[in-house]
Amino acid sequence: MGSFRRTLFSSEHDDFRAMVRDFLLAEAVPHTAQWERDGIISHEFWKKAAGQGMVGFSAPEEYGGAGIRDFRFNAVIIEEVVRTGAVGDAFGITNDIVLPYLLDIGTPEQHARWLPRITSGEAPTAIAMSEPGMGSDLRGIATTARKVSDGWSLSGSKTFITNGILAELLIIAAKVPDADNKLGLFVVEGDAVGFTKGRKLDKIGRRATDTAELFLDDVFVPDADVLGVPGKGLHYLMANLAQERLSITVGAMAHAERALELALDYAKTRKAFGQPIGTFQANRFTLAELHTKIKSMRCYVDRALELHCAGELSAADAAGSKFLTTELEFEALDKCLQIHGGYGYMEEYEIARRWRDARVQQIYGGTNQIMREIVGRDLGL
Repeated sequence: MGSFRRTLFSSEHDDFRAMVRDFLLAEAVPHTAQWERDGIISHEFWKKAAGQGMVGFSAPEEYGGAGIRDFRFNAVIIEEVVRTGAVGDAFGITNDIVLPYLLDIGTPEQHARWLPRITSGEAPTAIAMSEPGMGSDLRGIATTARKVSDGWSLSGSKTFITNGILAELLIIAAKVPDADNKLGLFVVEGDAVGFTKGRKLDKIGRRATDTAELFLDDVFVPDADVLGVPGKGLHYLMANLAQERLSITVGAMAHAERALELALDYAKTRKAFGQPIGTFQANRFTLAELHTKIKSMRCYVDRALELHCAGELSAADAAGSKFLTTELEFEALDKCLQIHGGYGYMEEYEIARRWRDARVQQIYGGTNQIMREIVGRDLGL
């Protein structure tokens, strides 16, 4: 399949990509079917991935990281997880979402306590923003943080929390009533008194990554475990949303490319009426159009990556890339599943799992309707 030559990555990134691919093929792909049945990846795998330097590499070297804050390495992991068919939402949660909060607003004392546990794989992470009935409106968070002696008491519930069951260290967003109902970010240990991990939610797709309900009943969080300044939580969350949405964008792009590869292979080998199905005009035109759309979007996404690495990617541009790529991702998977005919609906075919895994991309990280609102407001509308 012809493609534009990517100029984004150096030989160092290429070497890292080869290592990541080999590791995933050896340690993740053979176990993915079992993790799909279990509804969760194994903690043993997570520790092995950490041992390969794939977890928390942006942390300083003294805490087990590599001191590298180059999002191209994050992108390599995202792309290889998608292309190998491994399970990897936990990488995005830790590397792309949780680590920036800890690194940017955590104190040196917090770094010394938490980062070694993360980079070693001992403490998988999660971030808990979503709540029942809240949707994409972070201002609608109802979980409260009440000031008590030497700390805070958290009460409330969270839902749709990726990695919620596996996580041992969680960032909880909660309302701080004494700060005009603004938000604070609080780090909670997985075994904290009053903290309960509820049911593992039964999802349409992405079944091997656990998604959980969480409950907090007067959970005590010492002052030493508060991230930043209570009341400024919304500001902190908004500051990292561009990277979170870029992470989704990168995965969506890789997924669309993989869908096209699968459909092209099938269209060239599957025969009907004595000829390969790809030679029928309807299929040939469908694949030609997808190929061109995907090539065009690849240029857009790589440019967004360049801007982000230069600190120049705006929230609006990240939102735009998120809704465009995730919709192209699902269009590609849906049309490529159709190319497979009845076999595309069978679980034994790769395209089937990828199709159901992709649908949520238009929902999480902020729904695509909210992404359009962000872009529209940026236009002054």
